[in-house]
Amino acid sequence: MGSQLFCCKSIDQLIEDSEQPERRLKKSLGWVSLTALGIGAIIGSGIFVLTGTAAAGEYFQAPSILRAQVLDIIINFLQGHGTANVLMHGRPPAGPSIAISFFLVAVACGFAGLCYAELASMIPIAGSAYTYSYATLGEIFAWIIGWDLILEYVVSNVVVAIGFSAYTKAQLSSFGLELPNKWSTPVWESGHWTGSCFNVPAFLIIFILTVLLVRGVRESAQANNVMVAIKIAAILLFLVVGGMLVNPTNWKPFAPSGFGGVVTGGAIVFFTYIGFDSVSTAAEEAKNPQRDLPIGIILSLIVCTLLYVGVSIVLLGMMKYTTFVSGDAAQAPVAYALQVLGANRFSRSIIVVGALTGMISSLLVFQYGQARIWYAMSRDRLFPKLFSAVHPRFKTPHWSTWIAGFAVGIPAGIFAVSDAADLSNIGTLFAFVLVSLGVILLRRNQPNRPRAFRVPLVPWFPLASVVLCGGLMTGLTVITWIRFVVWLVIGLVIYYCYSRKRSTLRAANQA
Repeated sequence: MGSQLFCCKSIDQLIEDSEQPERRLKKSLGWVSLTALGIGAIIGSGIFVLTGTAAAGEYFQAPSILRAQVLDIIINFLQGHGTANVLMHGRPPAGPSIAISFFLVAVACGFAGLCYAELASMIPIAGSAYTYSYATLGEIFAWIIGWDLILEYVVSNVVVAIGFSAYTKAQLSSFGLELPNKWSTPVWESGHWTGSCFNVPAFLIIFILTVLLVRGVRESAQANNVMVAIKIAAILLFLVVGGMLVNPTNWKPFAPSGFGGVVTGGAIVFFTYIGFDSVSTAAEEAKNPQRDLPIGIILSLIVCTLLYVGVSIVLLGMMKYTTFVSGDAAQAPVAYALQVLGANRFSRSIIVVGALTGMISSLLVFQYGQARIWYAMSRDRLFPKLFSAVHPRFKTPHWSTWIAGFAVGIPAGIFAVSDAADLSNIGTLFAFVLVSLGVILLRRNQPNRPRAFRVPLVPWFPLASVVLCGGLMTGLTVITWIRFVVWLVIGLVIYYCYSRKRSTLRAANQA
């Protein structure tokens, strides 16, 4: 029992398992498509939705320790104040300093991205952090991170799908077409029922993308490449049009909540950067994974960081950060700012279409990565065999893809952005910490194994990733930590009652 929990699966065995004919995936992706996958996932609701939310902060009428930041609680206890000075009404606004938040998060993700690049080039297998943990830390850690990744991918796409619905309403409204709130807004928001029946646009886009993903990864990647080109063009157009509407007085105060607001803003928008994790899930379908995966991971991070910082500076220069606290301004800040400030209608429509396209490509990539995580866990028998079934014609994990579609589409039709984003953030940060530790362990345990890409200055760069990601986790609220722990406990119960007994590693050890 104890040996199984901490027993690692050899890299050679992982590669051998992936070559089994009945479960082999089609290799059709080059570095351009892999980079586009990363950009497609990274640039989504973060740049078009959460920028305004993070800048404006959050405020709740009823104070609660559950809404307080863990970092704020720690600082107050260290200063001897207990909980007397803890901010319990929500999270402080980052203001225009959200641009610094995006940059600092990019630095943290950069260290983690280097670690992902090394492991992806060594272990070109579907499963991302789950597979890396299985090879470096042991089965119990692989299960924990796999269960964690389920949370990360499902919740991330729920957030993006909700943002897509809000932007769809904004675009149709600009043409005089009003979607009824009853069928286009969340059913549950900020702890109460809204009176809505279901958010149909959020569900419908997930369903359409699920059909596309079942039909084939090559077709999906080609569609994503086109959508990435459209949304980059739209973002560049926004920087030009919005730049002409900037009022420099809106940048003052630049950091209304000081460094605490910067950290909080970073914690809110962090999940927008996890697209490079999706690149690593495509390892088995890459033509030359040892070369192309590191290129895709690192290049997508660089491009997206530049775009994020640019958009946040322009948006917060167009309107005061306090504008984006609630309502249409919070749900669709870019569309709202352009409309209120009287931007050219044609340019406004192109930018909003670009925003919608960006969200669609983000949804596509995350749904793709999510199904590959489940596929990898099923191949190791930690999940039911159904999840690793490969379609005989399309060579895709079709059952995993369909189940993932409904696991995202139904919650997206019910919940609001504010109820979902934080759970994705804490799950992602936890995954990054384990991947970074995995690099250190593999360097020590298998120093001579060939590495197509090597993280410089090991162990310092991986340790920097651990410290920075851990620091961002403290910017999240107490209730987020509680929900995360509850999710992990549920996962451990499932592991001990089901997965542990059926694991291929257990079967091999008993043979």
